[in-house]
Amino acid sequence: MDYQNRAGSKFGGGGVASQSATNADRRERLKKLALETIDLDKDPYFFKNHVGSFECRLCLTVHQNDGSYLAHTQGKKHQTNLARRAAKEQKEGKSQIDERTGLPVGVVGAGFGALGLGGVRRNVVKIGRPGYKITKVRDPVTRQQGLLFQLQYPEISHDVTPKVRFMSAFEQRVDDPPDKDYQYMLVAAEPYETCGFKLQAREIDRSGERYWTWWDKDLKEFWVQVMFMTEREERYAGVPGLPGRR
Repeated sequence: MDYQNRAGSKFGGGGVASQSATNADRRERLKKLALETIDLDKDPYFFKNHVGSFECRLCLTVHQNDGSYLAHTQGKKHQTNLARRAAKEQKEGKSQIDERTGLPVGVVGAGFGALGLGGVRRNVVKIGRPGYKITKVRDPVTRQQGLLFQLQYPEISHDVTPKVRFMSAFEQRVDDPPDKDYQYMLVAAEPYETCGFKLQAREIDRSGERYWTWWDKDLKEFWVQVMFMTEREERYAGVPGLPGRR
């Protein structure tokens, strides 16, 4: 077959490239361009799901490999969403986002000062996430369901006690759009990164010894027990005339 006389082809060439070949070449060029400016380890919108695919949290798109994701970051849709996000944050006066956690700057390195728990903002080199174990618990009398968290901090800083804070879905910046059916429990202890646990948006029972925290200085282990109110207690909470919890 004579390829050199095809319309649009150069003399001595192999003919006009197909649409799929053109797209593959374009993706490869975009990937090389993105690799020069983007570090996937610091990209807050890059996420690898449980099936091995890659997701863009900003555009809610799924990609089969990292090259496809990198090409996507150079596309019009991703760049437009980045501009919209930046304009929205500037308009609302929100702080910048931490590249590693997707949370506002100061949440990880400020001893929870940015979350209203006090502390002075400091620049601390993070050494990774702590080990943890989660156990389901149930009160034998009230039949309340709950969770017991055990976090290990073998290299925790001297005189530092882990702190806990509960965050609503509309305060966090990891899951976008936020889901009102969930809340988040954050645990911070320098020099470790802040851990976030996604919980059901159920009322937490803080009466008596239902909710408690305990820091074992010898074993360097932090315990947190969270008990949820029953559906009946949540339904009639705050009703006039009924005894409230203390």
